[in-house]
Amino acid sequence: MPETAETSRSTAALQPDPGRWKALVFIALAQLMVVLDATIVNIALPSAQQDLGISDGNRQWVITAYALAFGGLLLFGGRIADLWGRKRTFVVGLIGFAAASALGGAATGEAMMLGARALQGAFGALLAPAALSLLAVTFTDAKERAKAFGIYGAIAGGGGAVGLILGGFLTEYLNWRWTFFVNIPFAIVAAVGAYLVIREPAGGRNRSALDIPGVILSTLGLVALVYGFTRAESEGWSDAGTIAMFVGSVVLLGAFVLVEAKVKSPLLPLRVLTDRNRGGVYLSLGLAVIAMFGLFLFLTYYLQVVKGYSPVMTGFAFLPMIAGMIIGSTQIGTRLMTRVPPRLLMAPGFLTAAVGMLLLTQLEVGTSYAGLILPAQLLLGLGMGTAFMPAMSLATHGVDPKDAGVASAMVNTSQQVGGAIGTALLNTIAASATTAYLTDHAAGATTPAAQKLLQLQGMVEGYTAAIWWAVGILAVAAGLAAVLITTGKPDTGAVAGSGAGAEDEVKVPVIAH
Repeated sequence: MPETAETSRSTAALQPDPGRWKALVFIALAQLMVVLDATIVNIALPSAQQDLGISDGNRQWVITAYALAFGGLLLFGGRIADLWGRKRTFVVGLIGFAAASALGGAATGEAMMLGARALQGAFGALLAPAALSLLAVTFTDAKERAKAFGIYGAIAGGGGAVGLILGGFLTEYLNWRWTFFVNIPFAIVAAVGAYLVIREPAGGRNRSALDIPGVILSTLGLVALVYGFTRAESEGWSDAGTIAMFVGSVVLLGAFVLVEAKVKSPLLPLRVLTDRNRGGVYLSLGLAVIAMFGLFLFLTYYLQVVKGYSPVMTGFAFLPMIAGMIIGSTQIGTRLMTRVPPRLLMAPGFLTAAVGMLLLTQLEVGTSYAGLILPAQLLLGLGMGTAFMPAMSLATHGVDPKDAGVASAMVNTSQQVGGAIGTALLNTIAASATTAYLTDHAAGATTPAAQKLLQLQGMVEGYTAAIWWAVGILAVAAGLAAVLITTGKPDTGAVAGSGAGAEDEVKVPVIAH
């Protein structure tokens, strides 16, 4: 009888979870909350700064405190998900994120606000890899996986733009505190739903001892890297502090790799990184995020400062991009993912986005929204939506279920570092181009009206110079996806995440974020 019982348990383990589509709702809701928070606070920052008396010098820390905690702790959060269990980590992350958001919304001063943002980042670092790895181990049929990751990819790609709309609406019609409080109902609904609905497959935990040296080195190294790019934006690339951060980051992350190669139970098993397909995903996705973060920033400033749009109008102006991402992810990517190899979706997707970005290099002070910005956004959205979905799915391709958390964390880490690089690098390029333009044309602006026009022209010149770089970065992302990602189309049966070992799963190409 023992063999019969064992067979019965194995058969049950291979059966798809009957509540998996309900689980997707709550996983997607949590992911939307995390992605929203990356942009929603940006819109509210000027109002919050004034109310709380935050100095101009410390204003950036409202954004930076979140980015440092989130980016620095992601690998640790992914390992905790593998150790504690993804469902438990997911629920704890949601509750903690809600509490930190309540603290931020109730902030009475600078210190309270910065502390709340750091806590949001820390709990977000638990939540994001747990959400993705739950999705990876819950959907084990390739066709269902395609649909699930199509929805997830649309949220991951378009959520930032939704944050601009929601942030503008809440700031304009309520007040900035609601950009924090709005997270609380999201988190409570997702936590209760996850507790009641999500069933984590058995046998997927990694109960090895925690790699403390790896945790310390990776956290400090990633914090130094993210802060280095953030500091470069405000202090310059040649600043001694900026250089020290980059040098420290290289030393710490180099030591981390050496430690991971030698310890018995590494925080990040190097086998997760050395797979050619996963490496291609991490690199190409990180580069694409560099381009996208710069675009959100420049288009927001262009629409508000140059065109005079209100925060709410600016948010709604991003709707075509959101629509494009949803169509690209749920219609194009989902329908083709089980029929063609991932590189044939990712490379053309990034190239389509590059064409949309190329249109935006033609921006001028008087550019028509309907004539140029709208079609450019549609192309960007379609391209990124089509590419993001298989990229997210492929990121856990061939990973043993016990490594799903850290593999998922690496996707978030590549996006977080890409965002920090994109903001700093493209801002620096734009500022340099604007300064050069103003210097060259200052003599011709002799009246107040001419000087004002020159300022706007200088800003637009800076944006287009940076957008040209973004076009090139997207083209490189497309090239890397085409060259490095060699896996074929997924089988239509069960895929990774069902409990097979990594070596078996390599034979069954999979898509997972």
